[in-house]
Amino acid sequence: MSRSTSTLFVDLDVEVHPDFPLGPETWFGVGGRADILICPRSVEALGTLVRRCHENEIPLRVLGSGANLLVADDGVDGVVVRLNQPAFREVSYNASGAVEAMRAMAGADLARTLNETVRRGLSGLQQVAGIPASIGGALHMNAGGAFGSIGDGVHSVACLNERGEIVVYPASELSFEYRRTNLPAGVILWAAFNLQDDDPKRLRERVLEIFSYKKSTQPLADSSAGCTFKNPIDPATGERTSAGGLIDRAGLKGLRLGSAEVSTLHGNFLHIHPGGSASDLLRLIDQVRSRVASEFAIELSTEVAIWGRS
Repeated sequence: MSRSTSTLFVDLDVEVHPDFPLGPETWFGVGGRADILICPRSVEALGTLVRRCHENEIPLRVLGSGANLLVADDGVDGVVVRLNQPAFREVSYNASGAVEAMRAMAGADLARTLNETVRRGLSGLQQVAGIPASIGGALHMNAGGAFGSIGDGVHSVACLNERGEIVVYPASELSFEYRRTNLPAGVILWAAFNLQDDDPKRLRERVLEIFSYKKSTQPLADSSAGCTFKNPIDPATGERTSAGGLIDRAGLKGLRLGSAEVSTLHGNFLHIHPGGSASDLLRLIDQVRSRVASEFAIELSTEVAIWGRS
């Protein structure tokens, strides 16, 4: 940690972790270290940190649940922020004055938030059952699947822009598309959701139904981050096609390079065997992309975020 970096936070209400091991914080369980991990204790401290990083051209990344992240073996530079302090994990109901509204801070756990809405008999988030994420991480990539996405229930999203200012974007200004949103650069702070009164028993049954579907079709026990690749557009049809289906048709299920392997159950799940490395998985990702491009003239792009040094 350089002296210039330390001036970013020395006067702020934050926890500081130099040379922090990031790999164990991810679902892959591999990868290097962050030069520095900072956990702000307040929105004000986070806003100041965001502004100072921008002014000093220091890379800033936000670590969520680590469920959709691969960290390179040589780690990452700049500042990694983790929103794990109480101020960033709160969930409040009726935040906008309407009975159906709920506001969740970006560091809140998605699964716990969903379970609480079900307990309260509020419908609107059940489509993301079984998706491991923080609220902020889920919004950043519009997490979802066959049953819908988190963007389906959004009322508004608040972000800290590069100057550390809070900007609130209503749903009418937002576009939630397949694995992306039009949220500008900055840090997601919170989101409000439109929820509707519903029968808690019926909601629980729906959530269990979605869980059962995922369990039967995905290798949930492996050291994996879920789907590695986005479903691409097939140039022949102009429609999205299954990345897992393409990988399967290319004969790549079970392909192994070092410690990394393509799942035999679901072609879009790549996992790492114990004692493995991020480098092996990166090589396997490149091999799968190359083979699919050769077989079908379709380019795969990763859904998994890959962090490395600038």
